[in-house]
Amino acid sequence: MFTRRLAALVAALLLSFAAAQTLVVYSSVDEENAMRILGAFTADTGIQVQMTFLSSGPALARIEAESARPQADVWFGAPSENHIDAKSRGLTQAYVSPHAGNLIGEFKDAEGYWHAIYTNPLALGVRTDVLTERGLEVPRSWADLTDPGYRGLIQMPSPQASGTARAVIFTLIELFGEDAAYAYMAELNDNVQTYTQSGTAPSGALGLGETVIALQFSPGFLKLVDEGFPVEVVFPSEGVGYEVAAVSILEDANNLVEAQALVDWITSARGQEQLSTVKTYFLPIRGDVSAGEGIPSLDEIKLVSYDAAFAAENRERLVDRWVEEVLGQ
Repeated sequence: MFTRRLAALVAALLLSFAAAQTLVVYSSVDEENAMRILGAFTADTGIQVQMTFLSSGPALARIEAESARPQADVWFGAPSENHIDAKSRGLTQAYVSPHAGNLIGEFKDAEGYWHAIYTNPLALGVRTDVLTERGLEVPRSWADLTDPGYRGLIQMPSPQASGTARAVIFTLIELFGEDAAYAYMAELNDNVQTYTQSGTAPSGALGLGETVIALQFSPGFLKLVDEGFPVEVVFPSEGVGYEVAAVSILEDANNLVEAQALVDWITSARGQEQLSTVKTYFLPIRGDVSAGEGIPSLDEIKLVSYDAAFAAENRERLVDRWVEEVLGQ
């Protein structure tokens, strides 16, 4: 009888421990990469993760709808501006990770309401084999892209359809001022082969050899390099805009210790190293962690911040101006 009771007690304690070692995550990182990253977290910590994939808008709406009785502990992924919004609505709580000191200001909330988990800078993907055949140099700057030698060789997304392309506009405005940015884009238009509807289509065309120079966020190009394509990834020397994905702990999280463990892990050198180990092709947000062979660390890339409020308020106007002055419609 005593043995049975002891066994039952041990089983109950193990069950209780297992329950305490579970974390509920709403993820706005794409499902495949989220499973890779969170799987590495579980392997390192033993904390099991229950993940539900939700894109940014639906995730925020669901978190707000459940705020009286939170069903998740962590919001993982989505651009940092969404986490700023969640903070302003009182949906998240402060926690300053011991690794926060390794992150630059743009990659964390000063009060700890969110921490960055990865970044995707704008970049050029270049088919070095084709450029060599044509006797052309690899472009190293935004200015280089207007060289007449690249006429008809560039693909980039259309600002009418792609947030990536709008990030290009905001970056150029920050670098050169609005009027000069539009004059530059009108000149660049002479070299553009196609404006794609998808923000990731240029890297696909680059891999197929349908274009020679492509412009978008960096992951698609890093994947081509890893797969052995004759592609070089270039971050224009004047500077590049970037997107930042972040993590927040939800207010009244049921599994707070485990939620804090995830924040600590993903902002640690070990967690950041997993971005390349599990082949997400996201860039680490720590300058002391490599993104992979041949890829500069984040502190070697000149990043350009732009005003998110200005971008939101002027998006429609700036796209309309692009259609009129760049496309000439």
